[in-house]
Amino acid sequence: MRPLAAALLLCLAAPAAATKVAGVDLPDTALVGGKTLVLNGAGVRSKFIVKVYVGALYLEQKSGDAAAILAADAPWKVSMRFLRDVEKAKIIGAFKEGFENNSRADLPALLPGLEAIDAAIEDLKSGDELAVSYVPGTGATVTGPRNRSAHVPGPVFAAALLRNWLGAKPADGDLKKGMLGAR
Repeated sequence: MRPLAAALLLCLAAPAAATKVAGVDLPDTALVGGKTLVLNGAGVRSKFIVKVYVGALYLEQKSGDAAAILAADAPWKVSMRFLRDVEKAKIIGAFKEGFENNSRADLPALLPGLEAIDAAIEDLKSGDELAVSYVPGTGATVTGPRNRSAHVPGPVFAAALLRNWLGAKPADGDLKKGMLGAR
């Protein structure tokens, strides 16, 4: 076989490169509750003009419909790869603000879950990952960069977390669009 043909075959046989957003490589799949999820979309969470993290949403099937994603009782994962150092208190505060903006009616029921995940979250450094995943019938799990995790049973807390990114008043509209596959 000619060298050029062999090189072409190797390129075609190689796995597809991961998606890159703001210099962060994102895997094309994630394993949650024994199911392989696909990268639905990703974007950058900015606060004012400061890039905070790259957020990626993984689902069983790609969808650009936020309402359908929120209504489905299906596994999902949100991965946040931090682009800068962020204090734990700011992360917890952002989750609470998202609950106030998107899940106000459920706020009293959500606050104990927020206290529970406080144990998994710590000050994050640039390059760290904070992941939030949901498995139907089990609940939400928040996993920090050193594999510290906390679990909140049931779908209510998980749905409220997901609304922080995909709800009517997301923390970052451009990130929402990116997670829904628009780039």
